[in-house]
Amino acid sequence: MTASTAQLVEQGWAALPPEYRMPATAPTLPEARAWCQRLTETHYENFHVASWFLPKRLRPHFHAIYAYCRVSDDLGDETGDLEQSMALLNLWGEELDACYRGEMRHPVFVALAETISACDIPKDPFADLLVAFRRDQRAVRMETMRDVLDYCHYSANPVGRLVLYVCGYRDEERFRLSDFTCTALQLANFWQDVASDYERDRIYFPLEDMRRFGADEAMIAERRFTPQFRDLMRYEVEYAREMMRKGLPLIGMVDRELAVDLDLFSRGGLEILNAIEAQGYDVLRARPAISKSRKAALLVRALTSRFMGRGLARQSSAA
Repeated sequence: MTASTAQLVEQGWAALPPEYRMPATAPTLPEARAWCQRLTETHYENFHVASWFLPKRLRPHFHAIYAYCRVSDDLGDETGDLEQSMALLNLWGEELDACYRGEMRHPVFVALAETISACDIPKDPFADLLVAFRRDQRAVRMETMRDVLDYCHYSANPVGRLVLYVCGYRDEERFRLSDFTCTALQLANFWQDVASDYERDRIYFPLEDMRRFGADEAMIAERRFTPQFRDLMRYEVEYAREMMRKGLPLIGMVDRELAVDLDLFSRGGLEILNAIEAQGYDVLRARPAISKSRKAALLVRALTSRFMGRGLARQSSAA
């Protein structure tokens, strides 16, 4: 590492929570697992709730994977400086390589190494996530939906594949269905966060779709909701819904505990799309959100599916 790179790394760490820093000595496995659990439960309420339904033996693995994703994301988004973020993401990639060589320093990688070994997980899904985080360091504009789906291949689909690996699934059919679900969830988040993403110079609509519907960047910049923008949103919401439907059969192809999680996240993604539609597709003036009461209802339905033996995929196939 050159002196200038080392300085960027040091400046980047200073902009992040102190516990993210590389420790002087590697923690023990119990210490690393506790670190990842703490990060998971303090940063992502939905993950914590969903983890109630996972077998206890798998929870440390999910905590390690979530911690890796959370820290990676923060390295890219929370320093406020492009060069610092890139330096940290490159360092994180080097630490991932070292982890696969059995050389771990950070709590995330100490915990992750155990998960990788126990679940026989290849490096590609972890490395692919870093590709997406690096892409986000510059202005995001994509010409076609194929380009957007390629982005999701790196930013979303690896997460679903990692979950399947941990739960003991590694066949291409389940991976394919998982990719549909993860991409649909990513698209739902994109359409929910159009305004805030633009503040970071990111537009995830395919530019060719914007032109086809007569929408342009100025409408987003000025928060100007128009019939053209509404038509664009309607089209993209339905596209994401259809992709979500394609992934639903996965719920009936996994064990009951994982099915509850998939049910919750799939329903949650569909509810985001419903919320966008319910406010007339105007995501520029207010961010669509799922109410607490609706979240509670989704949880109850998922629990009912678990204990009554009914799942969203079965309901969908019977419709």
